[in-house]
Amino acid sequence: MPVAMSTNSQQYKWGNKAMKKLVLMGIIITVLCFWSSAAFAMDHSFISGPFETGSQVTEKCITCHQDAASDVMQTYHFNWSGSSKNIVGQEDRTDLGKINGFNNFCISVTTNEKRCFQCHAGYGPSFEGEENVDCLVCHATDGGYKKGILTFGEPAEGVDLVAAAQSVGKPQISNCGSCHFNAGGGDAVKQGDLDSTMLTATKEHDVHMGGDLVCADCHAGENHKTKGTSVHIEPTEGKVGCESCHTSAPHEKEKLNEHIDTVACQTCHIPTFSKGLPTKLDWDWSTAGQDIEAEKDQYGKDTYAKKKGNFIWGKNVTPTYAWYNGKAERYLVGDTANLEGVTVLSKPVGSLNDPGSKIYPFKLMKGKQIADAQNKYFITPKLIGGYWKDYDWDKASADGLAAVGLDYSGEYTFANTEMYLGINHEVVPFDQALGCGDCHTENGPIDFVALGYAGDPMKVGPRFEAIQVEADVMKKDGNILVSFRAVTEALGAKITWDGTNKIAGAAVEAASVEVQIGKASASCNGSEIELGAKSVIKNGRTMVVSTLLEKAFGIKLEVDNNKVIITKE
Repeated sequence: MPVAMSTNSQQYKWGNKAMKKLVLMGIIITVLCFWSSAAFAMDHSFISGPFETGSQVTEKCITCHQDAASDVMQTYHFNWSGSSKNIVGQEDRTDLGKINGFNNFCISVTTNEKRCFQCHAGYGPSFEGEENVDCLVCHATDGGYKKGILTFGEPAEGVDLVAAAQSVGKPQISNCGSCHFNAGGGDAVKQGDLDSTMLTATKEHDVHMGGDLVCADCHAGENHKTKGTSVHIEPTEGKVGCESCHTSAPHEKEKLNEHIDTVACQTCHIPTFSKGLPTKLDWDWSTAGQDIEAEKDQYGKDTYAKKKGNFIWGKNVTPTYAWYNGKAERYLVGDTANLEGVTVLSKPVGSLNDPGSKIYPFKLMKGKQIADAQNKYFITPKLIGGYWKDYDWDKASADGLAAVGLDYSGEYTFANTEMYLGINHEVVPFDQALGCGDCHTENGPIDFVALGYAGDPMKVGPRFEAIQVEADVMKKDGNILVSFRAVTEALGAKITWDGTNKIAGAAVEAASVEVQIGKASASCNGSEIELGAKSVIKNGRTMVVSTLLEKAFGIKLEVDNNKVIITKE
C-alpha cells in the first residue's frame, strides 16, 4: 500500500532541489566573475601585428570582446553627451555634454576638435563605427601608448601599437589621468584636485590613490559606463559618493555624525586642494595677442601667454563652500550673458532651507572671455587654425559662431565669468581633516553668513532648529491646510504650476509632491496618497494638508496664527 508523503518530506525534497540549484548558480557566478577578472589579468602577448592604425587594434579586440565596442559607443566618454538629469531645466535632454559645452578655460570643443579629440575615447572626428572606439587609451597599461596632439585622437606618431595591445589590462590611474589630469590645456590646469602627482601619491596626499585604489574602483559602472557627476559636467551615468563604501554614520563621535545631514564628507576631509601642483584660478582672455614677456609667479608658472592671455595660479587652495543638493544650473551656448557683471557658467543648486542640500567644497574658476556685444551671448571662438594662428578675434568669432549656428554681430567685448568645479579628490587622513575649532572660529574657512546662517551655527543654532515663514493657514474637515508655495519655497523647492489643470508641484532633490485643486489625494514621492481634505485655493494661494508636506520632505510643521515653523525631522 503506498505511503502518503508527508508535507515535511515534500518540503525536504523541494529544499534539496532548490539547494542544488543555488549551488549550481553559485558555481556559474563564480566562473563568470573569474572569467571577467581573468579577461583583464590574462596574458595578451599572443596578440600580433602589424597594426598601422588604432582602429586595426580595436578590430582585433572585438574579435573576442564582441560587445565591448558597442557598449562604449553608448557611453558619455565616447559620445561626449548623455543624460543631463541633474541640470535644472535640462533634465530630459540627452544631447548635452563636452561636444557642445561651454567653459572659461579653452571655451569650446566646436571648431577645435583636432586638438580636443586628444581626450576622446575614440579615433577621428566621427562618433560612429565600432572600429573607431579607442580601447587602448583606457586599457593599455604599458607600451608607451599615447594620442597625438593634433590628430583627431589618432595614436601619436611612433607609438608601438603591438606593444600597447599586448599590455592591455584593468584601467590604471595613468589611463584615466592621461586625459583628466590634463583637462583644460595642461597638467592640473582645470580640475584642481587631479594632476600627475596622483601617480606617485602618498596617503597624506590622497588616502585612496595613495593607498591601493585606482579610479575604476570607485567610478566603474556597468557596460563601460562611468559613475560620477559634477556641477560643470552636464551628463551623468550614475552617482558615486563616500557613502558608496562608508556608512552613513562613520565617526565614533556622535557629534561628528550629526554633521552629516548638513556637511558633505569632502568639506572636512579635503581642507585644501591642488597640493601637488598649482592649478589655474583665473584666466583673462582679453589680454591675449600681445608680444610681451611672461613673468613667473611664486610657483614658477607663466602668468601670461600670447595665445591665451593672463593667468593666476594657486596651490594648497582653500575651497569655496556652497550648498549643493545634486542639481546644477548651467550656461549653454547661446544663452544670454551678463556683459556688465558676472555670468556663472556652472553653479551648484541648494540653500540653507533645502533639506537635501549639504555644504560642499568647490574650486571657483574665474574668467574674462569674449562675447558678442550686440547679441549678448558668449562667443565660441575658433582657436585651432584660427585665433592661435592669426590673432584675429573678429575672424575667430565669426567662424566659431557659424559652427554652432549663431550669428556674429561684428562687435565683440569681454565679460567676466565664474565656474564652480567640484572637489572630490585629495582626501587627507582622518587626523588631518578639519576639526571643530578650524571652522567654528572667527577666521575659519567657512563663511557661515554667506551660506545663509545668522552666524556661526554653534552659536545661533543649526539650520533646521526653526525656520519661520509667513504663510496662509486654514482649517478644513479637521485638518490644517497651509500655503503650498510659502512652505516649499522656504525649503528651496523648484515649484511648477499647471494653470489649465490646476496642478501645483514642488521638488527638492529626489523628494517631490504634486497636488490638484479639488482633489483629496496627491502624488507624494511618486506614490498616490489619500489626504484628509481637498486642496483648495484661498486668496490666490494653493492650500494643502500640512501632513502631505511633512511626509514628502521629511519635515515637521507647527502653526502659530499665520506663521509656520518648519523643523527637520
